[in-house]
Amino acid sequence: MTARMRIVALVLVLACLEMISFQARAGAQGAGGARSSGPVITGKVYAFEKIADGVYYSTSSSLMATGGNHTIIVGDRDVFLVDAGATPAAGRALLEDIKLITDKPVQWVVNTHFHWDHTNANSIFGPEVQIIGHEYVRHAIADLDIIHREPFKTALANMPIQVDALKKQIADEKDPARRATLEKQLAAKQADWEEFKMLKPTPPTMTYTSKMTMFQGQREIQLLFLGRGHTQGDTIVYLPKERIVCSGDMMETQPAYMGDGMFDEWIKTLDALKELDFVTDLPGHGVPFHDKSLITAYQSYLKDFMSQVTELRKQGLSPEETAQKVDMSSHKGDFPQIQGPGAEIRGVRRMYEWMDERPH
Repeated sequence: MTARMRIVALVLVLACLEMISFQARAGAQGAGGARSSGPVITGKVYAFEKIADGVYYSTSSSLMATGGNHTIIVGDRDVFLVDAGATPAAGRALLEDIKLITDKPVQWVVNTHFHWDHTNANSIFGPEVQIIGHEYVRHAIADLDIIHREPFKTALANMPIQVDALKKQIADEKDPARRATLEKQLAAKQADWEEFKMLKPTPPTMTYTSKMTMFQGQREIQLLFLGRGHTQGDTIVYLPKERIVCSGDMMETQPAYMGDGMFDEWIKTLDALKELDFVTDLPGHGVPFHDKSLITAYQSYLKDFMSQVTELRKQGLSPEETAQKVDMSSHKGDFPQIQGPGAEIRGVRRMYEWMDERPH
């Protein structure tokens, strides 16, 4: 295999991993992540699983970059939507597919945090829709130039590389059926790239500091900031009557992106999450789960990650070297997405930054 072929193959592998991570397909189940038994309604892009009366969990296996999963809460008069989506096109597709479960308008959108795969579709909502987020989310989107920083920076930079790699693979492919599949992937990737180039970061129109309570008829919806963790401004959506939480990326059924992690605080915030009275967690990526022991397992994962990175840094290793040596395989029983040694480089770099930020 030539060097060029190896690069193309690597890029395609990374593209597949990125798609799995950000679209969180329903098949990526972790321990405790058994699906609920509610009926599923499938649209053109999204599928909606009924979790409780008026509460649906949407996922997508589309080639389109859709971002994280969504919880849709249908009230007497309107709809409360958890997260906006990865692109304006994804947001519009979601609104169109929601018509399969209700004819009521989306009136409220909450951004669980500022990352692109949860907020880039904010711009499609008109002034009649209120977008809510923790005060840090508004600061991040309005002031931090999120288009040119991680995690969107890498996603944007990878787009032309992935497009070129797919074009090369199509040119080399002899099998007509396989070539047709690759051409569909290429068309979707090119459409995503055009969406990425036209993004208009749109911050929340309403913010809160620690808690915000809303009432959708008789349904109580709590927006909670339990502490810093996945980012500096994560929102947990809590339905106390239904005993449901939407944990965003603070807690998934797979190892979360760590590029903005507040590591020791993350572990404490997960303790606060476990204190809530819930029986179902609808995460930003992965699948619904019901067993709080999965949260404890992720706390163990974070502690192990912190310990390994700290020790390897003491040995004088660079973030890149550490990322190759970190081995989280012992946690594969809880998080089967772990394939072997190695860690995502942006999480390791963030861990180095976090150690520098701590008082000595």
